[in-house]
Amino acid sequence: MRVSELGEFGLIDRLAARLSPCPAPDLLVGIGDDAAVWRSGRALTIATTDTMVEGIHFLAEEADPAAVGWKAAASNLSDINAMGGTPRYALVTLGLPAETPVAWVDGLYAGLGAFAEAGVAIAGGDIVRSPVRFVTVALAGDAPARRDWRRSLLLRSAAQPGDVVAVSGTLGGPAGGLLIRLRKRDAPPATRAALLDAHDRPRPPLGLGVRLVALGVRCGMDLSDGLAGDLPKLCAASGVGAEIELGRLPVHPALRDAWPEDALTIAASGGEEYELLVSCRPAVWRRIEAAGLPLTAIGRIVAEPGVRFLGATEPLVGWDHLAGAGA
Repeated sequence: MRVSELGEFGLIDRLAARLSPCPAPDLLVGIGDDAAVWRSGRALTIATTDTMVEGIHFLAEEADPAAVGWKAAASNLSDINAMGGTPRYALVTLGLPAETPVAWVDGLYAGLGAFAEAGVAIAGGDIVRSPVRFVTVALAGDAPARRDWRRSLLLRSAAQPGDVVAVSGTLGGPAGGLLIRLRKRDAPPATRAALLDAHDRPRPPLGLGVRLVALGVRCGMDLSDGLAGDLPKLCAASGVGAEIELGRLPVHPALRDAWPEDALTIAASGGEEYELLVSCRPAVWRRIEAAGLPLTAIGRIVAEPGVRFLGATEPLVGWDHLAGAGA
């Protein structure tokens, strides 16, 4: 059997099952969420890591190195945000062929300036020789430790039947930019520029996770693998199902302008969104509405397992890094 047959999430489950139990009484959240969490004095430490590899996530001869750096930062910042935490310190590992132009590395670090904008310090890292370029970021953040630590975080496992399902921002812009980048589609200049910007420089709604926790939201994750890919993970972790009204998705305006016929399908299936997907009790949703936070209700959590997209005319799937499935 090859890893492509298992797929990314099947392989994660297999590796998790092979890990020997290790006494770690302060470890609160391990494999299976957006980040790991452990107690650290009066705070909770939240840690995540992500990698971008040449030929898989970017083409070195075409990609703007600043965009590569920006996305490496954004993907990690999004994970901490999706746990309801505040990002603090990053470690950066570079894998570089010997012939890599120094200017390319300079550009990469210009993009990693997204960390500075978020108040994150790059505290160190590593450099190794590699046959292809890659950048790995490990990011640590924190959240206050309450008596019940679950009240300090957004967790995939906290959804309940009757919850409102909501997403932040708009969906589908990064997927539209990827379709243009892969030369599978085109669009008028202004629309094309907006979609490419959404793909190359995604902007996670930093700080929103913290605000949602304060309002009483307990369940959430980011949409790095798309709504159709990530909502089933949330439902599986919580032992519930969901019904989503496809027509209520907040579609990126440039995507709707470019391809109105299938904008909803792309918005539901596309990855690298870095927006938040949350579920909460109706009373909490009313608080969110009253606070004017940038979220849209798109459906509800139900007891019956499975995710149903009401109004979809074809099966919707998200992104799998090993199987290669996606929009």
